[in-house]
Parts: sequence; C-alpha cells; structure tokens
Amino acid sequence: MRAFVPLLIGEIQRLARYKVWGASVLVSLIWVLTLYLADVADVSPIFVVLLFFDATLMSMLLVGVTMFFEKQEGTIKSLLVSPIERREYVGAKTLGNSLLNVQTLFILYAYAWAFRAIDLNVGVLLAAVIVVGFFHALLGFVLMYRSRDFTDLLTGVLVYSFVLTIPVVLDQVGLIQHRVLEGLMYLLPTKASMTLISAASESLPAWEMVYAAGYLLVGSGVLFFWVLKGFEAFAVRESGA
Repeated sequence: MRAFVPLLIGEIQRLARYKVWGASVLVSLIWVLTLYLADVADVSPIFVVLLFFDATLMSMLLVGVTMFFEKQEGTIKSLLVSPIERREYVGAKTLGNSLLNVQTLFILYAYAWAFRAIDLNVGVLLAAVIVVGFFHALLGFVLMYRSRDFTDLLTGVLVYSFVLTIPVVLDQVGLIQHRVLEGLMYLLPTKASMTLISAASESLPAWEMVYAAGYLLVGSGVLFFWVLKGFEAFAVRESGA
C-alpha cells in the first residue's frame, strides 16, 4: 500500500485539473441557494436531504466523469502494464471522490451555522457522509463498467435516482405512510444511507444505526471486491486491447 498516498494526491490533482472539484463547489452553492430560499426556522431536515442527494447521486456521477477523462488521457490503458495494485487505484479514487462530499458538507454547514438555525451533530454527519459517499462511489465504478458512453452513465444515475433515491426521500418527509412499503424501504441501500445521515439530526433506535452502518460497510466490502474483479476486463475493453 506504499503507492496509496501518492495515488490519492494524484487523484485530488486530477479532480482539480478536470474541473470536477469546481463542479462540486458549484453544486454545493446550488444546495446553499436551496437553504437560503427555504422558508423554515430550522433547516436541519432540508440539510439532511440535500446532503443525502450529494453523497449518493453526485458520488456515483463524479466517479464516472473522472474515469471518462482518464480514458481519454489513456490512464486506464496504462494501468494494464503498471505495477500499481488495482486495490490502491480503486481505493484512492473512491476516497478522493468522497472528499468532495466532505467539502459539500462543510460548505453547507458553514452557511447554515452562520445564517440559519441548525441543530446537527457534525461528527456523526462527517462519518455518515464518508461511509455513504464511499459506498456510492464504488457503485459509480459498477455503472462505469456497464456504460459505453457518458449518456449511458447519466441514464444509470437517473434510473437509480427515480427507483431508489426519490422513494426514500418521500418516505423521509412523511409522504409514504403504507407500513409494508416503509418496511420494504429497508432493503434499499439508499434507505440505509438516509438513516445514517439522519442520525446526525435525530435520535434513532440502536437497531436502525446497526442496520444502516452494517448495510453500508458490508456492502462497501462486497462492492470493492466486485469492482476489483471486474476492473481488468473493463480496462482491456476501454483500451481497445
């Protein structure tokens, strides 16, 4: 794992060079505008939902964007003959993109703390964002493996949004009251993600915390193995070898 730190630094530099870092800041400012326009005394519930969208959908999308740029530069092709371990590359890219979620967290919290009323546990929120962002960044790899171009990637993210993300948000704001549907939500990774992030603003039963953390941590392990297993075939396909 000696190459991990240089790879992580290189990933952060590429995020800046590809303008991905700037795009993430722009999205954060859109979230800030949403908080500004919110006509409520305490923005904590809205804050949680916005951070949920960022740590799930944006994580998946931005991993794909950086990999498309790397494909154009020939970086992925060079990995086939590089001594760099695949797990180091995947780990550095996943963690690097998770830092974008942390950046969004601090931009949003700085605004809310300075100008609005907010009641959140920042430590819990930080841990939740890292875990949720890491899991969904790995999902971004899986989507990339199945995408021929950027349109395919964007379609995959939109499908994930409508099928797995929006229903969980509707449940979070109380628009889904059916007990069976509420129970089925716990099968979704997005429900575990929302539960973990929500723990920063409300007191949850211990079993829900164990469920959410266990789901995402075990799921991240499974996804990490799956991503490593499929990387070789993906790199060969993208390099045209």
